[in-house]
Amino acid sequence: MLKTFKLGGVHPPENKISREKSIEVLDLPKKAFIPVGQVLGAPSVPLVKRGDMVKVGQLIAKGEAFISANIHSSVSGKVFKIDDIVDSSGFRKKTIIIDVDGDEWEEGIDTSNEIIRDISLSKAEIIERIKASGIVGLGGATFPSHVKLMVPKGKKAEVLIINGVECEPYLTSDHRLMLEKTEELLIGTKILMKGLAVDKAIVGIENNKADAIEKLTKVAKDYAGITILPLKVKYPQGGEKQLIKAAINREVPSGALPIEVGAVVNNVGTTYAVYEAVQKNKPLVERIVTLTGKSLEETANFLVRIGTPISNLLESKNGLPEDTAKVISGGPMMGKTLTTIDAAVVKGTSGVLLIPEKESKRIESSTCIRCGKCVSVCPMGLEPHLLEKLVQIEDWEETQKNNVMDCIECGSCVYTCPSYRPLLDYIRLGKSKVGEIIRSRKK
Repeated sequence: MLKTFKLGGVHPPENKISREKSIEVLDLPKKAFIPVGQVLGAPSVPLVKRGDMVKVGQLIAKGEAFISANIHSSVSGKVFKIDDIVDSSGFRKKTIIIDVDGDEWEEGIDTSNEIIRDISLSKAEIIERIKASGIVGLGGATFPSHVKLMVPKGKKAEVLIINGVECEPYLTSDHRLMLEKTEELLIGTKILMKGLAVDKAIVGIENNKADAIEKLTKVAKDYAGITILPLKVKYPQGGEKQLIKAAINREVPSGALPIEVGAVVNNVGTTYAVYEAVQKNKPLVERIVTLTGKSLEETANFLVRIGTPISNLLESKNGLPEDTAKVISGGPMMGKTLTTIDAAVVKGTSGVLLIPEKESKRIESSTCIRCGKCVSVCPMGLEPHLLEKLVQIEDWEETQKNNVMDCIECGSCVYTCPSYRPLLDYIRLGKSKVGEIIRSRKK
């Protein structure tokens, strides 16, 4: 029997309509818009100014805080200006705008397709290279990857888990990466194993990607210590805590990190970026993005330079369909609605989903009927209906006691609620308020 996590979960329609689309390289933009705040943590500090000439791979903003990451130019050309621009979050963020000229790369970056198998860097050099290359979690969290490899004193990493689940409906960028960059992904896994000093890695993949499981299993025979683990399809199995439970049957305690149970989790996209950084000296300047939606004439999986406007992806496939009501960055369960299609692709952009008018409207909510479905599907064991009420009456102490900060915002409660309650909206508000209170106590 295939493994999965036990607590909660739902089965939304997969709609993986772009799964057969091979990765295609998107043309360079005329202007690149590169925000300096693309990661979970402090924004980076710009190192360039208006009029400076830059090359692809050049460091243009430095991550100076412990939780931060370097930003590199994804294009060559002249810095047009540094300004506050609306990004995919809907807020204005400091952005380096570059007029693109040619495609000149920094010296020392290997852009060939040759696969480099020998891992020559030491453990410390691997961590430093990943940090210098601005690698962050590409599964959506954008947590700086080098920090995950710096295991705290008193803790011990026992197993590396590579997240190839891609449980979010519609998205197929990780699936295509596993099929088309199979060996590079496994070498990236070995690099992370060396960085963590572990001899065991598990690549978890849901069994709706049988072709990727078959290919990785075949190639992994040449890579000692790596196991390919098919998993039963269930959302949100891509969550770190759910994947750890499914893969090694350990439960990460409330408020703790995976290292607490000896595990470190990295997404397949992150792992491929690590391969390119360590073996090719290539910083994180591009990523794979799924363009999908039922009304699109043609879906795609693009290799996109970071900073490319999302409108460029749409224009390459005959533009925005007339019936489009929403454009979402990410998938339908955890993605965020864009306020403008001129927002740029950033490190955390995994997909662009177009929702047609007939599927976009929220159904009017009615009174909670206390059916308990939101509780039964919550993968974190929370009581979403209770949290909603506590937030409504602004009882932040009880909201915290009922573990609102454990919510992973997967949307399973909203998906299953027969009264169409906006549970996640209230929970996000509760997390924001309780987070403020926790931070104020530490000052």
